[in-house]
Amino acid sequence: QVQLAESGGGLVQAGGSLRLSCAASGSIASINAMGWYRQAPGAQREPVAFSISGGITNYADSVKGRFTISRDNAKNTVYLQMNSMKREDTGVYYCFAGSVSPSMEYWGKGTLGTVAS
Repeated sequence: QVQLAESGGGLVQAGGSLRLSCAASGSIASINAMGWYRQAPGAQREPVAFSISGGITNYADSVKGRFTISRDNAKNTVYLQMNSMKREDTGVYYCFAGSVSPSMEYWGKGTLGTVAS
């Protein structure tokens, strides 16, 4: 099992920045990918950014150029630096970790990020 603990959400003005952190613990050797999803009010959960073993990163088109995902393997932590935030970035941000063998998905409890205009 893998446990994920997010932190760093909060309230920010449009154009501002937030930095989210997600610390993983447990059977972390099996993890191949970590990343972030978000769920806006009344909307479905959507992928935001991923970091895959080998240094590959992937971003949703809506956040490219504004958000940066990074990993600190020594701390088993993944970060999401969110700059130039917009109102539509408001939502609950969930940390995600996945493994191929065994095929498993793990989710954090979520942290709320709110962008005020």
